Amino acid sequence: MDVEVKNDNSKTQLKDHEVKELIRRSQEGDQSARDLIIQKNMRLVWSVVQRFLNRGYEPDDLFQIGSIGLLKSVDKFDLSYDVRFSTYAVPMIIGEIQRFIRDDGTVKVSRSLKELGNKIRRARDELSKTMGKVPTVAEIADYLDISPEDVVLAQEAVRAPSSIHETVYENDGDPITLLDQIADSTETKWFDKIVLKDAIRDLDERERLIVYLRYYKDQTQSEVAERLGISQVQVSRLEKKILKQMKDKMNQ
Repeated sequence: MDVEVKNDNSKTQLKDHEVKELIRRSQEGDQSARDLIIQKNMRLVWSVVQRFLNRGYEPDDLFQIGSIGLLKSVDKFDLSYDVRFSTYAVPMIIGEIQRFIRDDGTVKVSRSLKELGNKIRRARDELSKTMGKVPTVAEIADYLDISPEDVVLAQEAVRAPSSIHETVYENDGDPITLLDQIADSTETKWFDKIVLKDAIRDLDERERLIVYLRYYKDQTQSEVAERLGISQVQVSRLEKKILKQMKDKMNQ
């Protein structure tokens, strides 16, 4: 399910009993009711996303993740609860976004830190020319009128990450890579998990949901088909395509 943030059709608010009726229909497999809940709650998801801006993630990406939380709240909402749906959904949306940020291994560097790193690089080049040697951290800090700690922090932040296949030692022509040094008795199983996580992250929302339902919730293709409002044959085809896509990604 692709949600376009800019085309917000959620301005017309539904009454609580109307929302719960849509949830009931959605839980019974009505895809149109499910889609309408999403459309009417775009502003709710976006209001949660606002709390997580300025963390290095694209707002649209966070919106998509928040929408997954909204869908989960629709599926898990107990209609016997005497509570507004939004009261239940907001913590679910927050939790989904927090889980995504926690599990994402990408290092995010702020723009101000990147700019400081570039200033330090230019200062180091200029001082190297005038001094005839590579300047120390203290000399760079004095030149830019900042603390030595800020120099070290900015340099480390903008440093290119090392490849796990980078040679760190070579013994008689037999190179030892970073991966060799950190591999344990489980060999590279931990690395396989990282690659698998990246492959799943590259899937679109519906594809991720299929993987989640089939391999984490252990649902049958028929159950997934009913959940998505499509045929079992379509689920089978999509699953084959998804697995091939993930395999190709992991073999790169």
